Amino acid sequence: MSLYRAAALIAACVATCASAAAQEFQVEDVPAAASVPIEQIKPRTVIFADQRNDKLADSSTGLIPFDDWTRSRPVQRRFLSLFPSFVEPTLKQQTKLKLSVYQAEARFRLPKPAAALDLSRYASVAFLEQIDPAVKHRPITASDAVPNKDAGAAHNRPPDRRWCEDAKAVCVQSRYTFEGKIPSGIQLANKLREESKKPIPDFIEFQSEIMLVAQPHLAELPSLTGLDSTVTSGLEQNIFWVNQVIQFGKLLAVLQQHPTERDAAIATVYILIAVRNDVLNKQKEYSNTPMLRNLVPAQLLMGNSSFNSGDSLSAGLPKYAKSRIKAIAEIMERE
Repeated sequence: MSLYRAAALIAACVATCASAAAQEFQVEDVPAAASVPIEQIKPRTVIFADQRNDKLADSSTGLIPFDDWTRSRPVQRRFLSLFPSFVEPTLKQQTKLKLSVYQAEARFRLPKPAAALDLSRYASVAFLEQIDPAVKHRPITASDAVPNKDAGAAHNRPPDRRWCEDAKAVCVQSRYTFEGKIPSGIQLANKLREESKKPIPDFIEFQSEIMLVAQPHLAELPSLTGLDSTVTSGLEQNIFWVNQVIQFGKLLAVLQQHPTERDAAIATVYILIAVRNDVLNKQKEYSNTPMLRNLVPAQLLMGNSSFNSGDSLSAGLPKYAKSRIKAIAEIMERE
């Protein structure tokens, strides 16, 4: 191969890579996604906000106590809680399990009419694998759903139905093995624990239900998004059982017609994770042990530990939320 041809190939490769990079969505942090005027949302840009600096957030964790969240954010509670009537569960000996929430919301513009976008295709294992390849999934049925069969988890079941029984629902069991330094840290923590205590798993396992938002709830979603335009579709993933740390989670994606552009849509995506306070309260236990200081739960969850890495759950919730929403935006624009 001549020097000229080699140089031309290198130049073409550089140009192609630069073009691909230019087409990637960028994430822009803002105080509140709904506060950014729609006309100011740039193409291939995700407007992202979470509550870490919210006046209700605990300064030591960046999380909002669940009670405060439900009391001050009734609309968000209605649409983003596991189900509208969910309350902190009462465990054995009448002890209430206290929770704290991490909430992120994002908004982006799509260059297609909202009616041309079909969210039903995303109610699938294939979609979950696309937005986070590090998490492995397998389909399950209503008989596999833990809250349907375990009295100890029944508080995570809606009062009017069982998980996964709807014919239109897709249910999955998912597993994510922690990456980077976290597994070795967990191994060390287990060596230092009392033998009578269960070992800490080096993975997160969870069950969830994915389905489209049905009427009349679909038409009511503008009260959540704050955008006065037609909602054409909504998709939600309810994480109703988790093996550790997390009590429940929700991802909700809402598609609305752009208010002023006929050939554009606005997508708003929410991620809410409810964390168990009994895990957060282990902060002192870990911080007082030099070898475990990098495993302080609140720091790991919020991405503030030297053990955080990658862009999946091992990165911490803020980076995880950004990565997942960015992946969703790229998939929606591409299809």
